[in-house]
Amino acid sequence: MPVIRTVGLTHVYNQGSPFEKAAVNDINIEIEKGDFIGVIGHTGSGKSTLIQHFNGLLKPTSGKIFIDEEDLWADKARLRQCRFKVGLVFQYPEYQLFEETVAKDIAFGPRNMGLSEEEIKQRVAEAAEFVGLKEKHLERSPFDLSGGQKRRAAIAGVIAMRPEVLILDEPTAGLDPKGREKILTQIRNYHKVTGNTVLLVSHSMEDIARYADKVLVLADAQIKFFDTVDNVFSHAQELTGLGLEVPQITKVFLGLAERGYPVRRNIYTVEDGKNEILRLKAELNKGGVQHA
Repeated sequence: MPVIRTVGLTHVYNQGSPFEKAAVNDINIEIEKGDFIGVIGHTGSGKSTLIQHFNGLLKPTSGKIFIDEEDLWADKARLRQCRFKVGLVFQYPEYQLFEETVAKDIAFGPRNMGLSEEEIKQRVAEAAEFVGLKEKHLERSPFDLSGGQKRRAAIAGVIAMRPEVLILDEPTAGLDPKGREKILTQIRNYHKVTGNTVLLVSHSMEDIARYADKVLVLADAQIKFFDTVDNVFSHAQELTGLGLEVPQITKVFLGLAERGYPVRRNIYTVEDGKNEILRLKAELNKGGVQHA
């Protein structure tokens, strides 16, 4: 049973005006529990509009959204509970930090769920551990943290609600390489430990290839591809035509394969590329590979 399912999902901005525009148009998709999905698309493709429908921040102009097969908008009294199932981390979420301490900020969501203080305390500690914040950080003001720590504190506030689906919109935007790596590794570990569904919106094709299992490609308000990383990235030419770029290392190995070198085409990270070159070198040294 899919955790999220959409049927004919369409959202039109400025409907009935000269500026009318469909941001997402007739989206039909099923997202299974436990999926780690990378969401990509050029600016204006509809990514942000789509993910804001998944927890009811936006209401469809037409079509339906089902969370655990429950129509999100069928009963407004149930809408709040459905929203707790899908946690959304906006781009630059640290701008939403406001409490006196990091612990209070992380506790804000669980407290709004009406949980006991004991349960809230447990969830704060658990979420802080997931994002790599130490106990000493919890009693500090969030404004005394580094940029990366603020970002992780904001993500912890969503994780503490234990959503079935965690959606992150460009969670590493503006961070240095070390900060990016740390957050993405922690998101991957969160997915492995909890088995929950994760949707990662990113402009970095290499990050998507490295962490996601499936890729959802949006362009012109519609889904162009939704498949495994290998299957989607094999359409390098079409992706380029959509204003997207496969990782540079992928282009290198596709070029080598086209020239007859016996290398894998599904190389998406520098680490994969290094390992493939070492493999090919070992084969050549054994005399087991011939260049066409």
